[in-house]
Amino acid sequence: MAEPILEVKDLVKHYPLTQGIVFKKQVGAVRAVDGVSFELGKGETLGIVGESGCGKSTLAKVLMNLEKATAGQVRFKGEDITRLSGAGLKAVRRNIQMVFQDPYTSLNPRMTVGDIIGEPFEIHPEVAPKGDRRKAVQDLLDVVGLNPEYINRYPHQFSGGQRQRIGIARGLALKPEIIICDEPVSALDVSVQAQVINLLEQLQNDFQLSYMFIAHDLSIVRHISDRVGVMYLGKLVEIGTEDEIYSHPTHPYTQALLSAVPVPDPTGRERRERILLSGDIPSPANPPSGCRFRTRCWKAEERCADEVPPLAVPEVLSGPAAHESACHFPEVRDVIGSG
Repeated sequence: MAEPILEVKDLVKHYPLTQGIVFKKQVGAVRAVDGVSFELGKGETLGIVGESGCGKSTLAKVLMNLEKATAGQVRFKGEDITRLSGAGLKAVRRNIQMVFQDPYTSLNPRMTVGDIIGEPFEIHPEVAPKGDRRKAVQDLLDVVGLNPEYINRYPHQFSGGQRQRIGIARGLALKPEIIICDEPVSALDVSVQAQVINLLEQLQNDFQLSYMFIAHDLSIVRHISDRVGVMYLGKLVEIGTEDEIYSHPTHPYTQALLSAVPVPDPTGRERRERILLSGDIPSPANPPSGCRFRTRCWKAEERCADEVPPLAVPEVLSGPAAHESACHFPEVRDVIGSG
């Protein structure tokens, strides 16, 4: 992996559950993110996948410091940004930007495209002096494949794909080093998804960007990512290169997730083994003891309830299967159709 630009260690975000109106008393906590650790290399794309409610978007907000971390560290170039505020946080945020999920609600309908993309320059005037801002916004529109003459139009005059390009242009305005993409194509048509993904890849090559790419669509994550992390109930359960995760998954949850990917080939569909999980996802306010996946896992034993499996490389595995996996009984299982 390239030199780490972002290091996350034991990151925790709990939301308190309280009782009472006048005298509030904390009676528990929703463990949205609960001890997540990973590194993001310079120029690398790290994909994050998992079911709805597993903590992906909360993780993104905590990395941006839009939500304050309960515990843990987020180090950008060696500096812990969870402890920053004021001018220090403002300086770091210039280098870490975000592309939001919904292109319809993430743009202010009362502002023109020029104002939306140029707003970061109001906060960081050193990036573009006042006289140069119109030209800078037009250049950004051109970079993301939109006509620079659209600068005076409003968001309702654009399609969903065009709006997402405007969101990407806004993210690029301050010349960041990291862009966190929170499901940036989930609200778009398939053909438009491909255009936006190709644009993100082109921009990464042109500007040496690092991406953290959050998505539900496993095929899109495989296409764009260098490494992939799988989240379940606030924890990373497996992380490795794209080939390691998709061709040699060792955690039961990853295997079940990959087996659910639709296969366009009818013969492949007949041959593949579909893993059906029983039960519902446990509440993050009251997660199971030990391994959090044990209540839905076909391998679960008594040890799984007593011990929390560490996210580590299993000693019993070798080759591409030897990557970080939080399971007491890791093994490779051929999930036909995961490619």
